Amino acid sequence: MANHPSALKRHLQSLKRNARNRSARAALATQVKKARNEIAHKTGTVEVKSAVSMLASAVSKGLLHKKTASRRISRLMLQANKAA
Repeated sequence: MANHPSALKRHLQSLKRNARNRSARAALATQVKKARNEIAHKTGTVEVKSAVSMLASAVSKGLLHKKTASRRISRLMLQANKAA
């Protein structure tokens, strides 16, 4: 455990960031899952657009690397275009 006040503060900050990032990653995964479900059932493109938007915003928040998000968006759109 932390031996200095500054180390304790950094530890608490890291716990807070960890919880926020975990929540955001879970929400992102849920949205992508909804989009894939929508593609499978050919019900529209609302969830796909939302998932693409969330993937793009995850890059700006530092949750995902730019190329990781780009790859995921590309694969999602490939599935959506094949289904259409």
